[in-house]
Amino acid sequence: MKRTRLLIAALALAASFAAWGESAQTVKATDLKKTPFADAETVAALPENTTVEILKRQGPWTQVKAADKEGWVRMLALRMGDGTAKGGSGGAGLAGLLNIARTGSSGTTVATGVRGLTKEELANAQPNPEEMRKLKQYTVGAKEARTFAAAGGLKAQQVDYLKPPTASPDNKTSMWGDGQ
Repeated sequence: MKRTRLLIAALALAASFAAWGESAQTVKATDLKKTPFADAETVAALPENTTVEILKRQGPWTQVKAADKEGWVRMLALRMGDGTAKGGSGGAGLAGLLNIARTGSSGTTVATGVRGLTKEELANAQPNPEEMRKLKQYTVGAKEARTFAAAGGLKAQQVDYLKPPTASPDNKTSMWGDGQ
């Protein structure tokens, strides 16, 4: 009987924590859509660094609540969490234990996406020869690559190269709009 009460109390506690919405911040100015579609009606424009509460996820879209508005934003427009760093393995004490139970061993919520570089990061980029040396350690020869592919049931296919782009009439840009 005592175990049952303890189990019920633990489940009630977990349910109350699960009811708390996960927070995120917009990584760039983005539209809050009425439905999870690119051509959906825009409910509001959310500026960069707007804190939102995550309500639901659906494919590449996340339903959020921002201030007094609800709607959908693209998953890649969000940075999960409140923007503060967490130490240790998911936090300390009871909160850390609850995080482990909720999301695995670390308490970290994982979101799939690609993070772009800012103009400043691109402008200040520096070569890193040590990282290139590490990267070159992962290269393999053609024979090893073919053996690996065959073990996975992959077969070679011939793929023709694309024809080079032709220049525009003004001879300044290619058909793809890049400078020549």
